[in-house]
Amino acid sequence: MKAPEWAALLVFLLAEIAFFTVNSPYFLSWPNIVNIVTALAITGILAAGGTILLIAGQFDLSVGSGTAFVALMFALAAQSLGILPATGVAILVGMGIGMLNGFLVTVVGVNALITTLGTLAIFRGLTLSIGGASSVRVTGFDWAIARPFFDIPLSALLFLVIAIAVAVVLSRTVFGRTIYAIGANENAARLVGIRTKKTLFLAFVISGLCMAVTGLVSASQLGSTSGTTGLGLELAVVTAIILGGTSLKGGTGSMFGTVLGLLIVGVLNNGMTLMNINSTWQQVAAGTLLILAVSFDQVRQRFIRS
Repeated sequence: MKAPEWAALLVFLLAEIAFFTVNSPYFLSWPNIVNIVTALAITGILAAGGTILLIAGQFDLSVGSGTAFVALMFALAAQSLGILPATGVAILVGMGIGMLNGFLVTVVGVNALITTLGTLAIFRGLTLSIGGASSVRVTGFDWAIARPFFDIPLSALLFLVIAIAVAVVLSRTVFGRTIYAIGANENAARLVGIRTKKTLFLAFVISGLCMAVTGLVSASQLGSTSGTTGLGLELAVVTAIILGGTSLKGGTGSMFGTVLGLLIVGVLNNGMTLMNINSTWQQVAAGTLLILAVSFDQVRQRFIRS
């Protein structure tokens, strides 16, 4: 019987847990487990939308700057309009970023990697230009740090709900099956009548909605936002998705695999922090994981072809 693709990831995650449990008496404590999941909330929500896109063979590298821009627009709107209207503004801004990316990729025909690298720079620049060098405070919007159940923050619970929802969409809906078909062979999917451009456009909008949610979560967690919000998020998101088994070429992957990838990265960062390892080495570890994940994906593709 063939082992599932995520079996090796699960073994690696368990090995990580065993190693850090031995090296730190605090690692397996409930507060620390909650800390790990909470730290993954923003990256995980973005990775949910990113998983859909990468299965379809597309990228969105604008998620970090998009999150920062959404948070800034929310903070500025909250000062003049109030929290509820500002939340609507944030959702519209996030959707707008997704629609812009989707339009450029599906209508204009620009490569997704180039498109989202461009919008990454655009929205980071706009955030720094509009927000200035100082932080913009947000008051009366601390819902994400509330802990209603088992001392788990709402931001972590929201991530779990979104992860489950995306897993169901990918495995149980026509849209999900269409995403896999486009990623496996876009031309073949078009020939059998699938409206590939419409589906991909919707996938980019979903990614934009994820930016809207993470912008709101970030503003709520920190109580402020600045030009440096979300820096490096795109690297963390791509690392988790590819590490979780989603192929760079599209057509394969799952939300469960992405969650395992997120946990591997999250456990590594948390364990290194508990062992007082310098944060710069955590960046080295994250970069190494990304290279290993891509290398493993290439080896797996060769194995499948042979």
